[in-house]
Amino acid sequence: MSEDRTRLLNLYEYTRSELTELLSEWGQPAYRAEQLWQWLYEHLAADFAEMTNLPRQLRDHLARHAAIQPLRVLEELVSRDQLTRKYLLELPDGETIESVLMLYERRRTACISTQVGCPIRCDFCATGKSGFRRNLTAGEIVAQVIYIARAARPFAPADARPLTNVVYMGMGEPLLNLDAVLKSLRILTDPKGFNMGDRHITISTAGVVPGILRLAEEPMQVRLAISLHAPTDELRDKLVPLNRRYPIAQVRQALQTYFEHTGRRITIEYALIKEVNDHRAQAAELAQLFAGLPVHVNLIPVNPVEDSPYRPSPPSRVKVFVEELERHHIPCSVRLRRGLDVQAGCGQLRSRHLTPTAS
Repeated sequence: MSEDRTRLLNLYEYTRSELTELLSEWGQPAYRAEQLWQWLYEHLAADFAEMTNLPRQLRDHLARHAAIQPLRVLEELVSRDQLTRKYLLELPDGETIESVLMLYERRRTACISTQVGCPIRCDFCATGKSGFRRNLTAGEIVAQVIYIARAARPFAPADARPLTNVVYMGMGEPLLNLDAVLKSLRILTDPKGFNMGDRHITISTAGVVPGILRLAEEPMQVRLAISLHAPTDELRDKLVPLNRRYPIAQVRQALQTYFEHTGRRITIEYALIKEVNDHRAQAAELAQLFAGLPVHVNLIPVNPVEDSPYRPSPPSRVKVFVEELERHHIPCSVRLRRGLDVQAGCGQLRSRHLTPTAS
């Protein structure tokens, strides 16, 4: 069955102009591409039969040659509070990825993956421990957003868009798959389609310096987050091995350049690990590192991972860390940990389904 799915065109791979060109090759006028685009991104159609203003012949052709649901759900887990939904999704080639829907009082956020596995191999991350398989295509990235948007519709007001935010914070390192990420952004922000606002999208990176500098040159106003997790090279080399290639000083300089080009504040993601990176002195070092650069530090007690020695910092240590950052006038917040009962940390659900040869 997976073999058959690989033969189908993933319509989410196409920008609006590319879709127009494709339908032109099929002998269809340009306005048919506009209609199809609206069905894909405004109506979030899940079946070609829904596209009632398209000729039956075109709908039949699409059904034979294209996919409107290229991702297959292998497992869905819902947290006890009903606010987090995690999906294990199978790609046409049989590989698997994870995506998450997070519900807040006024926000509905999709957390999506950009790679199958991850080459960064952060020491505390389940995704890194599973190894790296391949990059996702732009269409596979977009398809996750559309799937989660459909799932979010019952939780959105009738006159509101299903999703308010998209974060590229799932499996993988987005800036090591930047061409596909940028194309997916162009598709998702197209004003005649899904029309997601640039500033409602966040890209998270472990610190791929060339990608940060390239992103600084892009006209899109997306937000940038850096998964730092340590204030010194000695500790970060262990927690985030990418640091050996791009040490903290290089990352800091790239962020300075990014801010000078874009004027946008940068989020510093910091997973608090008990008695590893949560000392008061480390908070002071972190504050000194980013003095003079507009940042917001997002503190996240680390998600427990099976067979990992790392444990989340207790509230007392989190409080001390926050106090020290605030004493140095560094804005910060503690992210509410969501979906622990559905293994919402990256890679945990997928790792249960991996065979030994896949890891």
